[in-house]
Amino acid sequence: MSVVKTCPGLYCGRTDMGNGVWSECGACPRGFRTNDTSYCTPCTEEPSLYDWQYLGFMVLLPLVLHWFFIDMVAIGKSKTGVIAQHVCAFTEVVTGTLAALLVLPPTGSIALFVCTPKALSDWYTLLHNPQPDYKETLHCTQEAVYPLYTIVLLIYAFSLLMTILLRPWILTWYTLNPGKKAIYCALYFYPILVLIHTVAAGLIYCSFPYIVIIISMMTSASHFSIKLDQSAPALLKSSISNTRNLVILIGHWLVHAYGILSLTGFKELWYLSLVPAPALFYILTAQFTDPMKLHND
Repeated sequence: MSVVKTCPGLYCGRTDMGNGVWSECGACPRGFRTNDTSYCTPCTEEPSLYDWQYLGFMVLLPLVLHWFFIDMVAIGKSKTGVIAQHVCAFTEVVTGTLAALLVLPPTGSIALFVCTPKALSDWYTLLHNPQPDYKETLHCTQEAVYPLYTIVLLIYAFSLLMTILLRPWILTWYTLNPGKKAIYCALYFYPILVLIHTVAAGLIYCSFPYIVIIISMMTSASHFSIKLDQSAPALLKSSISNTRNLVILIGHWLVHAYGILSLTGFKELWYLSLVPAPALFYILTAQFTDPMKLHND
């Protein structure tokens, strides 16, 4: 039985002030979360596999966007310069991720102490401030999913900083590549990612495996659709013989596999056999949906 009176609302708790004294009901300190008896307890759980996969997805977003814009602005340019920028982008994001992990408790380690999300509402405590007796609102807004919300913001901040510090040095060695445009793109998409995360972090956490699978299928179809010759042999040949197309195809397969593994939790691995299915389906059916052929018929 609880020693102190329980607090109203889902996230209001009491903090131990020492000597058996407890604070009034309110928001728990950073790194703490209220339990069923309204005590603020520290976040000491290890992240679940799903938590790590979620963080992996949030790290994957800026990395893929970096690579996409580098590839877009460098078409027809020096392959060496493009590869160097791709490697630099990978280094930026990985370094930013490691920096974020190292500054969070336990400090100096890539391990994390978390409060595992239990419900969608855990991500939106601002919307669950109680109003006892319909009088004064009790403000208990806190990071109930510590640190899964703030760590993403830290990763993006450190990664953008590394982009600003490292990428210009790469471009000085390959002056013919218009890589500065890719940096400008990063200055736009990082704030957009921050805004999306700020508003929809909980929804993304609950649905990111489906998002990964759907987007990978859509972008795979988009990649094939820009080919002039939509016959199955031509699509298959261009995917294998062209190095750039092959890398893009394999990249789509890896992302698709990541979505499946996130959804199944490394169970029922036979689902991975479906990874090439979207690409093969498009190649085999594109000729039957060619608008020119339908018009001529």
